Amino acid sequence: MGFFSLHRGNRLVALLLLPVFLQACHKNFLDAKPSTTLSVPTTLSEFQALLDNNAVFNQVPTLGEASCDDYFFTQNAYQSLDIRQQNAFLWQPDVFEGQGNQLDWNAPYKQVFYANVVLDGLGNRPEADSVSQWDALEGGALFARAFAFYNLSQLFAPMYGTVADTAHLGIPLRLHSEISSVSTRSTLPQTYQQIIKDLDSAEAFLPVMLPSNNASRNRPVRVAAQALLARVYLSMRNYPLARAYADSALQFYDSLIDYNNLDTMAGIPVGIRNSETIYQANFLGSNQFSGNYFCAIAGGFYSGTRIDSSLISSYDPNDLRRVVYYHYKSNDSSYLKGSYTGTNYCFGGLATDELYLIRAECAARAQDFGSAMNDVNKLLAARWRSRSFPGYTVTSWQEALDTVLLERRKELAFRGLRWTDLRRLNYEGANIVPTRNQGGFSGYKLDTGSVLYTLPIPPDVINLTGMAQNPGR
Repeated sequence: MGFFSLHRGNRLVALLLLPVFLQACHKNFLDAKPSTTLSVPTTLSEFQALLDNNAVFNQVPTLGEASCDDYFFTQNAYQSLDIRQQNAFLWQPDVFEGQGNQLDWNAPYKQVFYANVVLDGLGNRPEADSVSQWDALEGGALFARAFAFYNLSQLFAPMYGTVADTAHLGIPLRLHSEISSVSTRSTLPQTYQQIIKDLDSAEAFLPVMLPSNNASRNRPVRVAAQALLARVYLSMRNYPLARAYADSALQFYDSLIDYNNLDTMAGIPVGIRNSETIYQANFLGSNQFSGNYFCAIAGGFYSGTRIDSSLISSYDPNDLRRVVYYHYKSNDSSYLKGSYTGTNYCFGGLATDELYLIRAECAARAQDFGSAMNDVNKLLAARWRSRSFPGYTVTSWQEALDTVLLERRKELAFRGLRWTDLRRLNYEGANIVPTRNQGGFSGYKLDTGSVLYTLPIPPDVINLTGMAQNPGR
């Protein structure tokens, strides 16, 4: 067993950590008596300290991004990866090859556990002067749980089809901090219903105002719940609701960075305290070999991970994203700079640029292509060199949609969104077939509709809980 400790003055608050569901049916674990030296949080300030633990929260899984089509490896860099990374990169059916303790599964469920500790411990809503703090904690914990559930669902559950699609399994929904019950998989509709329920409740409780631009924005506020709801509904292909939530968020906060004001020669041009970020989060793992290896910017690994040439060539020479996002040498030797995290860890949070593109895509799908282009043109005016962007004009909703989707890929690359986009767009007939050429073999591809778009649940989880594995895995 491990412990997480928070030191507040002279008081040490120790919290038992565990991959909750991994041990939920382990008899020896359940039979063990808790240590009397342990205590759990009981005060509002202790609950806030739990939610502020950035070593647990504000992080997103990476295996989806690792399986995307925006980058490739030199052979030396590929050989330096662990087996999990190699298998995810080449879309192998058995990603983990029997290895347990997988970060992309365990870390989000640790977030769920911590959030549930707060939700279970808060008790009844107070009537005194601590109401606003209580509300922020309730909303923050619900948001964190929804964020974790959503990120898990994009990897370990199939793409959302229809509400009636109850034959497909979703993810385990742990809704309490107790560990005595065995985890089972919910249906796919139940998974999304819980995510939306948590976010709807969080929106009502969270503070309205964003922190100042000098804050790193690790705590969610109401507009973050709206932004995440827009992302969730987009992944469900519920475009009217995705548009409505993106619009609500942008009505409240619509700031964009003018890339002309950035130092494009800097190693990481955008700092963590930037005006577009609504909720700060980064990719899980180290910046070398634990998930976001394509973000590393040091040594040989830096030169061994390359950006896909079709992505790089899609940027106009006057498009500053090419030099803000990438170290650009040529189409086949460009690599990622930093991110909205202000570090070489990739950004996986919520920001206004994504909201503009969600609203634009949904407008195009509703055949309101004028509104769609207004949003895209506003965004790109802040991305191209001053007075160089001519503005898009289109004559059909399909042309508008194609334009938005291209800009979405260019704007949101390496943000943890491409995997979900591949799933939903191919579901609608986009016929995007990523391919890999590695080690002299060019036969790797990910066919449209492949079961490999749903990753396997780690084998130790299957062994301990008996839950069903994903088909084809």
